[in-house]
Formats: sequence, structure tokens, C-alpha cells
Amino acid sequence: MARIPIATRESVPDNQRAAFDETVQRTGSVPQHGPGSVMIHVPEAQRRASELSNYLHNESTLPQKVQELAELVTARELDCQHIWNSHAAAGRRAGLSDALVDALRDKGDLPTLAPDEAAVVKYGQEFFRTHHVSRGAFQAALEQFGRQGLVELTMLMGYYGLLAFNINAFDTDLVPERTELLLPV
Repeated sequence: MARIPIATRESVPDNQRAAFDETVQRTGSVPQHGPGSVMIHVPEAQRRASELSNYLHNESTLPQKVQELAELVTARELDCQHIWNSHAAAGRRAGLSDALVDALRDKGDLPTLAPDEAAVVKYGQEFFRTHHVSRGAFQAALEQFGRQGLVELTMLMGYYGLLAFNINAFDTDLVPERTELLLPV
């Protein structure tokens, strides 16, 4: 159960009600689950985060499969059930193998990975586990994605880290219609 109640127009600061109204109009309702249910309490910040999300998902040079893998690595490393359950099936549809998704979920031995997949997994796991990226992992990711792609990959993982922090800190509810197994945490 979430640690704070669902936001209402009256519960947000007066100077942020226009941003609240814009979000509710765009989405059709006040978010009930996940990071949106937290971030709507500061609607202007949520609006700005949504702009970054829009760029990363719709204008990035990274292929969909790479984006989904980055999101899954972030979700797994930060034990974020909501992000995992929002992206595991999407990752499979984008071309990630069941063996890879399942191994990430269970923290098992990874199957043989394509070079782009290996670069994403190594880059993300190193950073989230050690708070640094080795020269080797950095170089492998740079060779796979180029300078712009690597910056976008880093920003995407950072953005999902922001979402995971909100989800895990505020203990938001999972959507009821999940299709994926929970992360073993």
C-alpha cells in the first residue's frame, strides 16, 4: 500500500494546479500506480520529467530492444517490481529472449548475449553495483552505441533510477493486471 494518498487538485500547491490539470487531461485521470502516482504531488516536476521521458523513448538513437533492456537492468538492480512488471513483457516483444529476461529476473547465469545486449548489461550492472563503470565496460558500450547513444543510455538508466527511487521509497502499488512474475527480492 502506498505511503501517501492519491493526489487531488486540492492537495497540490496552488501554483502547480495548472500542471496538475494538464497531466490529468493528458492521461485521463490522476495516476493510481507507479511513479506517476508519486510525482503528481509535484506536477511541474512531473511535467518536466515527462518531457525527458518523451525524448528518451521517442527521439533517442537507441533501438527499442536496447531501451527495454536498459530499463530491465535498472529495475532488476534496484529491485523495482513496478518497472520490472511494466517492461519485462515489452522487452520480450522488442526482441529480448525469454532466457535473458528470466535470467535477469532470477539473477541467474546469463545466456550468450549479442554484443549490444552484453554492453548494456555490463554497463548497468557495474554502475548500479559499484557506482562506477570500468574503462572496459565504458569502451564496449561506446563502441556499440556511439557517443550520443551512450549518453542516451546513461540518461535512460538514470531516468529509470529516478522512477525506481520514487516507486520504492513511496511503496507504490503494482498495477493489478500484471503478467510477469515478481522479482525475487
